[in-house]
Amino acid sequence: MTSKHIKHMVVFNLHAGKDTPEAEQFLRGSAQELAAIPGVEQFEVFRQVSAKNDYDYGFSMEFADQAAYEAYNVHPVHTHYVAERWMKEVSRFQEIDLTVFE
Repeated sequence: MTSKHIKHMVVFNLHAGKDTPEAEQFLRGSAQELAAIPGVEQFEVFRQVSAKNDYDYGFSMEFADQAAYEAYNVHPVHTHYVAERWMKEVSRFQEIDLTVFE
């Protein structure tokens, strides 16, 4: 497999709803935890504004290559975050991983 830059994105809804203090706490805490994991670049948090999409929020981050992405997925901070925050606070989500088409 070639070494390509990966853009990892996820859109989601929270059990706490949209624009609640709990949602704000989740978004800020998630950004703090996930952006600090080695290999994560350009971490961004988004709020959905399109009426065509029923997800409320999004995260986007980039990885230099597949190895950096795989290291992120198994990093203890990420696995703990998924088990203790994501699985408990996110009601539904969709994930997408992209590389540049050449």
